[in-house]
Amino acid sequence: MQGPPPPTSSVAQQRFQGPPPPAMGQPQMPPGTQSLHLSHQMSPQMSPPQSPPCKHGSQQIPIQCTGQFGGHMAGPQPGMPGAFPGAPASMAGPQQKKLDLDSIPSITQIIQDDQTNQGGQVFSTNIRGQVPPLVTTDFTVQDQGNASPRFIRCTTYTLPCTADLAKQCQVPLACIIKPFASLPKNETPLYVVNHGETGPIRCNRCKAYMCPYMQFIDGGRRYQCCFCNCVNEVPVFFFQHLDHMGRRVDFYERPELSLGSYEFVATLDYCKNNKPPNPPAYIFMIDVSYSNIKSGLVRLICDELKTVLEKLPRVEGAESSAIKVGFVTYNKVLHFYNVKSALAQPQMMVVSDTAEMFVPLLDGFLVDYQESRAVIYNLLDQIPDMFADTNESETVFAPVIQAGVEAFKAAECSGKIFIFHSSLPTAEAPGKLKNRDDKKLVNTEKEKILFLPQKGVYEQLSKDCVAQGCCVDLFLFPSQYVDLATMADVPAHTGGSVYKYNNFQVQHLGDGEHFLRDLRKDVQKSIGFDAIMRVRTSTGFRATDFFGAIHMNNTTDIEMAAVDCDKALTVEFKHDDTLSEESGAFMQCALLYTTTSGQRRLRIHNMSLNCSSQLSELYKNCETDSLINFFAKSAYRAILNQPLKNVRDILVNQTAHMLACYRKNCASQSVASQLILPKTMKVFPVYINSLMKTAPLVGSTELATDDRAHQRLSVMAMGVEDTQLLLYPRLMPLHNMDLNSDALPAPVRCSEESLADSGMFLLENGHSMFLWLGQASPPDLVQSMFNLPSLAHLQEHVVRIHQIIYESILTRTSLCSTQLVVVRQRDKPEILFRQSLVEDKSMHGGSSYMDFLCYVYREIRQLLT
Repeated sequence: MQGPPPPTSSVAQQRFQGPPPPAMGQPQMPPGTQSLHLSHQMSPQMSPPQSPPCKHGSQQIPIQCTGQFGGHMAGPQPGMPGAFPGAPASMAGPQQKKLDLDSIPSITQIIQDDQTNQGGQVFSTNIRGQVPPLVTTDFTVQDQGNASPRFIRCTTYTLPCTADLAKQCQVPLACIIKPFASLPKNETPLYVVNHGETGPIRCNRCKAYMCPYMQFIDGGRRYQCCFCNCVNEVPVFFFQHLDHMGRRVDFYERPELSLGSYEFVATLDYCKNNKPPNPPAYIFMIDVSYSNIKSGLVRLICDELKTVLEKLPRVEGAESSAIKVGFVTYNKVLHFYNVKSALAQPQMMVVSDTAEMFVPLLDGFLVDYQESRAVIYNLLDQIPDMFADTNESETVFAPVIQAGVEAFKAAECSGKIFIFHSSLPTAEAPGKLKNRDDKKLVNTEKEKILFLPQKGVYEQLSKDCVAQGCCVDLFLFPSQYVDLATMADVPAHTGGSVYKYNNFQVQHLGDGEHFLRDLRKDVQKSIGFDAIMRVRTSTGFRATDFFGAIHMNNTTDIEMAAVDCDKALTVEFKHDDTLSEESGAFMQCALLYTTTSGQRRLRIHNMSLNCSSQLSELYKNCETDSLINFFAKSAYRAILNQPLKNVRDILVNQTAHMLACYRKNCASQSVASQLILPKTMKVFPVYINSLMKTAPLVGSTELATDDRAHQRLSVMAMGVEDTQLLLYPRLMPLHNMDLNSDALPAPVRCSEESLADSGMFLLENGHSMFLWLGQASPPDLVQSMFNLPSLAHLQEHVVRIHQIIYESILTRTSLCSTQLVVVRQRDKPEILFRQSLVEDKSMHGGSSYMDFLCYVYREIRQLLT
């Protein structure tokens, strides 16, 4: 894939460095606008709220902001790390008036309204710049020329025509691409186009692939590229006449002319060394150090692998998986196993020189699971007993990854290694780590060190892995600090995942089930290997910045050792010329990868957007869920090179700027005491406030460094639906649930105000899940839901409760496995549950939604005056 490399400067970098935006003049107000009345005690010169006549159905909402902010906005207070500038210095202070939650925009209401209006309907992608339903809405996609929103979502579906307009509003122009997104059963899988030895048809100049936006001219003999305007000859075999509309007669017969997403079979030109690739392999690498053997973890893993290996991913229609498998155990040294089907017993070979890692056997290490099943079962039965008497507590880590890379090199294939590990790798070997967890760095200029990986060995390993197409998945079972920022660095650059189970106990059934569900899902999910992706755009704008579990050697080629159905990449765009309202803007994401059966393919996703010189059009076609995905990733990258306080300041600053620009340029005359929000962004402040209260952005010594690093890395690869749920958890009143119906109770606002002493609530955010029981929950409620006599029996039956919840609730959602924590009102674990009530004040220093709105309002007032 070729094309001119864009300049390396990044909007995200500038955004997290630039000066505060300039002040603005007087506001206007159009349709689809929400205005909030703020009656203030913050600034004496503000006028009291008045009620002008309502325009275009805009709402005026009175909000009481008490004097907690004081007249002066200070910076974050010493006693309250993580507060945005001017947040209260402690929980004490004047009691806030009971707030009427219904008076300010509600995410749950917006989600419910969208489900009511668009749920169960078909969304056809035949209109340029059409805003899709929310990620939380249940709808069916019909591909008619633009990629499904399951594959691509944008921060706005109308781009501003000029760089000046983009700079003026500061709304990021970006898209979130999930190239392997899972499709529901009622949607058509991608068509595969095979042009034989000629391969896919591409523009001679910019190398874009044939797509629905190409214009056929000269009776169908030539076509004009929509990306670079170059006129190309149509190959003889591809020629077709045009109808009276100038459209090819075979338009509907060819996926690449009528659909937004499709695949091409790649020719040998797209393969390494012009040779077809071998099918990928999976290697399972188990840490057999003292603690893992004694805890029973090794036995649990070995038992489960027998089941999991039956479910290796396979191409549709194939009887069995083409993926080869291999096994390694390790502590200070590595043990490789020969599991060739001809053997009666597996054979072990030990490599103790971890500085010069090599694979001691070629034949019999990577095998076909079905052929070698008996030998593999034998091995998995023997491993726990083989190391039963071990006293070795030290482990290596980098050589384990190196061994995987060497094995794939020797077998000339790509693949994935699954590492099951539990402690800081302190044995003498490359990549040895020491404890560098220093709480004294929190809230200082040097805090970023806690998030940065240790340089050297792991950096080179990432490059080696990507070059070989070796993806690393890490299952961590730590009981203390393991320097996750460094250990997870290779997974984070190879399209891998990191699963973390703190203080894992095998005998605790909930722990075991949680891990096993993750492992099953991880092994089975659809995935592509040895991938390289390029995002092309039509003239006038270009892709300038990329966030995800990726590696980049240059400014245009996004390399991924693997990409699975959960991984998303966020791409930022910048103007390099003026865009035309008439022709709009086009982008094409082309992903070259190897399938699980070893076929080289190209997956193409196309998107067309509108362009406008009216800022009101841009705001009208924004998507808050995509915006917050972009801001989360920008902020989480920015904390690697600047203090948290700066990053939080910039988030608030930019929020205020975007809303002030809307008020100035798009809103009709209104009273100074109103906060005016565009309809598409009216809950944006809730999400931004929630983002600022997440562990990576809160400077608190009470939060574990590894947990903060883990969340930072997880979010970098998340799609829009994952960041939405993480930043606004779902809180469901289970006491309202009809056990005989398939319908779930409607979620309520994520605030203490929603709880009831006599209620039972389920809260989940994709990473953790709580069952909260009010002190006065009636016993018959618990009994009918879980068939238990009373609350007293809950702890003993947590696994059964989890199973019921998992079957009755989580199977109706697209959620990954999370562990259930049962929390009783006013018990100690309730603290964790309350941290997830994102509309309330956070115990680590974040403000309530209400206080944040008041603060943003004040910032907007300053910008406008």
